[in-house]
Amino acid sequence: MDRDRHDRAKRLGWFDMDKVSHAKVTVVGCGALGNEAVKDLVLLGFRHITLVDMDRVVGANLNRCLFFTDADAEKGTAKVEAVKRGALVLAPEAEIKAHSKKVEDLGEGLVKDADVLLGCLDNIAARLHVNGHARKAGVPYIDGATNGLIGKVQVVAGEGPCLECSMNRSHMKVINMRQSCTGEDVSFYTPRLAAEITTTSIVAAVQVREALKLVHGLKDSVLKGMFYYDGMKNESSILEVEVNPRCPHHGVAKALEGTGSTTGASGEVDDLGQG
Repeated sequence: MDRDRHDRAKRLGWFDMDKVSHAKVTVVGCGALGNEAVKDLVLLGFRHITLVDMDRVVGANLNRCLFFTDADAEKGTAKVEAVKRGALVLAPEAEIKAHSKKVEDLGEGLVKDADVLLGCLDNIAARLHVNGHARKAGVPYIDGATNGLIGKVQVVAGEGPCLECSMNRSHMKVINMRQSCTGEDVSFYTPRLAAEITTTSIVAAVQVREALKLVHGLKDSVLKGMFYYDGMKNESSILEVEVNPRCPHHGVAKALEGTGSTTGASGEVDDLGQG
């Protein structure tokens, strides 16, 4: 039994290696959260992973990205290629596809054949793009974000609230603003957000754990609402997120137009955005 690398996971009782190894997961964003998420995925036994990220490695990424090296920062290696290389060291038999391009450039291909989407992004516009495609295709989307010691995770699946339901006016103001880690292809520049690996590790782990539940069909155990983590206080909580009747993804916006009805989470989580 000690020769089976997945023996301890199988002792969960419900863990099904066949379901895990055949599931297809797309990870959008290969920065800090993406590094941690992919590490967790391959160690758990996921073998079909698609990576999407337009950016390249820089020195400031190295304090929290397992698969990036000094050589990658010097060469400006594409993040997807660095993550793919590192993941294959951990699981040589894995099938990993890498797309070094904007998520918007993939079109419907973003959700094609995907069983689960993990969002590890650093900007609102890309998050909403993935959210929209996931909702349309009926593919579960697990969104994660951090800012310093604060983090959050939201699962978008079924008829429940989607990511856009929890957006507010401040989010809409920056929807077209793009912050790139490399400083290239930037239409709007904002100060860099604080980031460190302990919060990143926790948020990515929650994302992957929710993916694991979804793959096993444990719908009743999947996160409801928004998981909110405060590393300074070592506290976590679940914030309630309701379906926003004005959200275009829920098909009832016109019926309530002009009513002034608004719902959704807001507050400290507004400032989250680091992938």
